[in-house]
Amino acid sequence: MAVKWTGGHSSPILCLGANKEGLVASGAEGGDLTTWSQEGIPLGQIQFQGTDDVTCVKFSPTCPNKLYASHGEVISILDVRSFKGSIDNFHVNEEEINCLSLNETENLLASADDSGTIKILDLENKRVSRSLRKHSNICSSVAFRPQRPQSLLSCGLDMQVMLWNLQKARPLWMTNLQEDETEEMGEQASGQLFNPALAHSLSVASCGNVFSCGAEDGKVRIFRVLGVKCEQELGFKGHTLGVSQVHFLPDSYLLLTGGNDGKVMLWDVSSQVGKKQKSPVKFTHRKKTKTSTHPKQKENDNALEPDEAICTELLPKLTVEHGEKVNWISYTKIKGSGNILVADQSSSISVYPLSDF
Repeated sequence: MAVKWTGGHSSPILCLGANKEGLVASGAEGGDLTTWSQEGIPLGQIQFQGTDDVTCVKFSPTCPNKLYASHGEVISILDVRSFKGSIDNFHVNEEEINCLSLNETENLLASADDSGTIKILDLENKRVSRSLRKHSNICSSVAFRPQRPQSLLSCGLDMQVMLWNLQKARPLWMTNLQEDETEEMGEQASGQLFNPALAHSLSVASCGNVFSCGAEDGKVRIFRVLGVKCEQELGFKGHTLGVSQVHFLPDSYLLLTGGNDGKVMLWDVSSQVGKKQKSPVKFTHRKKTKTSTHPKQKENDNALEPDEAICTELLPKLTVEHGEKVNWISYTKIKGSGNILVADQSSSISVYPLSDF
C-alpha cells in the first residue's frame, strides 16, 4: 500500500528529486516548489513569480542543501535550509525547460528545452559554454554520465537518442528509435500502425556505460556506450502505453519505469548487461538476406542470436498498479529502507516501500 504525502501542493506534481540524506523536493504546476522530510511533512515551500510550471528539480551532488529547479525558461538555485528566495537565477534557454542534469563535479549544468536545444551552463563562470542544437523537436531528457563529466546523453520527441562530448558541438553518435524499429521488424511493419517511438526519459546506470530510454511505444531500450558510439543491448515492452519515466537505482542494474498506463515496474537487467561488460552484444538490424535453402546448423542451439538477445520478453520483478498516469518517479532511502516515490496527476506524492513487495 502506498503512503500519501499531502499538504505540500494544491496542483498536480510534475517532478521529484531526492538527495542522499532522504530530503525530497517536488515541483508542481503554477510555479510551486516544496521540500519534504522523510516522514512526508512539508518543510519549506516557495512560489516562483509568474505561472510557469516547475518542470524539473535536481539536488546538488556535492552539497545536499543546494537545489536546482527549472520553471519556464529559468533555472533557479536555492538553499533548502532557508528557502526564502533564490541564491541565483539563470535565463539562458529560449523555451520551456524540460529537464536538468548536473555532472558529478558540479561545474556543468545541462538544460534541455522545447526548442530541442540543450544549454550547457558553466556554473563556475556563470555563462553558457555550449549550445547543443541537433534535436529537431522537443528535447525531453538529458543526463550526464557518471564518472565522465564531459559526456552527455539526450533524447527527444524527434525519436532521436544522442551521445555528446562537450568538447564538440555535434553529437558523437545518434540513432532514430523509429527507424531502428522499422528495420528490425522488416517486412512485418508494412501496413501496420505503431505508436511512434517518441523518447520521453533517460537514465544512466552508476557504471556510466549503460543507459535506458523510455518511449511512447511502450518500450524500454537498454544501450551500452562503447567509446564514441552506443549499441542497443536489450529492448522489451515495458508498458501498454507510453513509458514516461525510467530510473536506475543507485549502484545496480535495477531499473524503475513508470507509464501512462498507471503502472510502476521494477526490472532487473543485470543478467542481460552485467555479463556483457567486456563483450556486449552488437546491435544489428534484421535485414532480410537471401540464404541457402539449408541453413547452416548452429554450433549451439541455445546460443542467442544478437536480435534475439535484444528483443527479450523480460518479466518485471515488481509491478505496482498505481492507477494514475505517472509524471515522475524517484527513489530514496527512508530510515535505511528503499522507497519508490511517484508523482501523478494529483497534488500528492505516493510512497511505495520496497520492503512491502
